[in-house]
Amino acid sequence: MANRISTLISAFGVLASTMLLLLAVGEYRAGASVLWVGLGALILTSAVASLVRDVRRSRQNASA
Repeated sequence: MANRISTLISAFGVLASTMLLLLAVGEYRAGASVLWVGLGALILTSAVASLVRDVRRSRQNASA
C-alpha cells in the first residue's frame, strides 16, 4: 500500500514539475532568464527519475 501511495505522489510531482517547466518557458518568452528553463528541466528530470524508481519498486514487489 505504501508503494502505491509513493508512486501516486511521484506522479503528481511529475505533473507539478511539468506545469513549472511550462511556466518557465512562458516567462522566458516574456524576457526572463534562461536559467528558469534550465531549473524547470532539472526539476522535471528529477521527478521523472523518482517516478521510474517508484514504479520499478512497485512492480518488483508485485511479482515477488
